Amino acid sequence: MATKIDKEACRAAYNLVRDDCSAVIWVTFKYDGSTIVPGEQGAQYQDFIQQCTDDVRLFAFVRFTTGDAMSKRSKFALITWIGENVSGLQRAKTGTDKTLVKEVVQNFAKEFVISDRKELEEDFIKSELKKAGGANYDAQTE
Repeated sequence: MATKIDKEACRAAYNLVRDDCSAVIWVTFKYDGSTIVPGEQGAQYQDFIQQCTDDVRLFAFVRFTTGDAMSKRSKFALITWIGENVSGLQRAKTGTDKTLVKEVVQNFAKEFVISDRKELEEDFIKSELKKAGGANYDAQTE
């Protein structure tokens, strides 16, 4: 059966993360049968990491505050999590299903495909977003 996405519900969750006035900094998109729907959401990145277990595959849209001494700004990441115990067929399908998620999640600085929990560390993600951001005017660390 072909995978579908609940665009309206997913778009509402996506916009909640994009809203700087919202405390919600992450949302997951999970499978409900053959439909991708919004999953959990939260205000603490560590709570998101708890969603990433070895037997699930999910997509996440996460807001990080990055920048340097001259400016702070929100940067967004699209994270695809594929747990170690996910079957080969489901792993392959996750790659094609991501195109459905990208119809809703259209603005992000960097995309990650992760199956190792070490790569979910907040410092790693932030450093990758900083690299993707271009110029670094923080003279104190250079």
